[in-house]
Amino acid sequence: MSTLIIAEAGVNHNGDLALAERLIDAAAAAGADIVKFQTFNADRLSTRTAKKAEYQVEATNSDETQYDMLRRLELTEEAHHDLMAKCVGCGIDFLSTGFDVESVDFLSHLGQEFFKIPSGEITNLPYLRHIGQLGKVIILSTGMSNLGDIEAAIEVLERAGTPRSKLTLLHCTTEYPTPMAEVNLRAMQSLSSAFGVAVGYSDHTQGIEVAIAAVAMGATVIEKHFTLDRGLPGPDHEASIEPVELAAMVKSIRNIEVAIGDGVKRPMPSEIKNKLVARKSLVAIRPINMGEKFTAENIGAKRPGMGISPMRWDEVVGKVASRFFAVDELIEL
Repeated sequence: MSTLIIAEAGVNHNGDLALAERLIDAAAAAGADIVKFQTFNADRLSTRTAKKAEYQVEATNSDETQYDMLRRLELTEEAHHDLMAKCVGCGIDFLSTGFDVESVDFLSHLGQEFFKIPSGEITNLPYLRHIGQLGKVIILSTGMSNLGDIEAAIEVLERAGTPRSKLTLLHCTTEYPTPMAEVNLRAMQSLSSAFGVAVGYSDHTQGIEVAIAAVAMGATVIEKHFTLDRGLPGPDHEASIEPVELAAMVKSIRNIEVAIGDGVKRPMPSEIKNKLVARKSLVAIRPINMGEKFTAENIGAKRPGMGISPMRWDEVVGKVASRFFAVDELIEL
């Protein structure tokens, strides 16, 4: 099964449509399946006095409120149409996370076929109920959550009309960047066991190795923030990867998918030819005369593996040589 790779452009467009289109170009060139943005209205998302997160303050180096920051990062309805058309032209799917009911309805009207619920909305009952009523495929991020929070959210979605079969849970840690010691990738597998749903990983670490490891551990979806330049101003650029890294991550994930295999332990076609070279046979380690018994002193195991396997050692020792064997000659019975 192919991993769904979501290149999270998020708000790394800085409110600039041209920059957003360049992000689409980069995501498509890297081979991602989806490029994802964020749809919100600052008036519906935040109070005017809400503070920014520490990482946002550090990244923006500004005394502005969260509301003021969000106002700068809104995408207009017209911009959404432009970006969707751009995605069609680039051969990559468009996705956006709606942070309020009105934004979800707008995205649904645009024809969005599935929805990504961000970690911050996992305790927003009216929002969850509204999305659940759509009956669409849902990807639910679980940052900052315990199993009780997640179970409650799933119950809301199910009661609203979205069956568990349409749900994928993304394990993540909502810190930018996430410290390696707080990734806890095994929690992704715990989500699968606890809720019997598909799982994935939303990666906020620096670098690409954790996302790749998540695929090896069973992630069916990988979401990763990316930017054209980590040096750009804005809240998420510093914790994002750049296009070259995104391409390397996609390539590595595709390699891992192939490498995982079917789990059946058997000789692979490419290695069969090496068996005779790498394995050993029973050989004479000193001259052995006809009629002499094979013993631990006159036979040994050496390459190549064209003769009697050393696994038959006990069967051979004590047998009588039917002819003369020179040193290094393969033993025959």
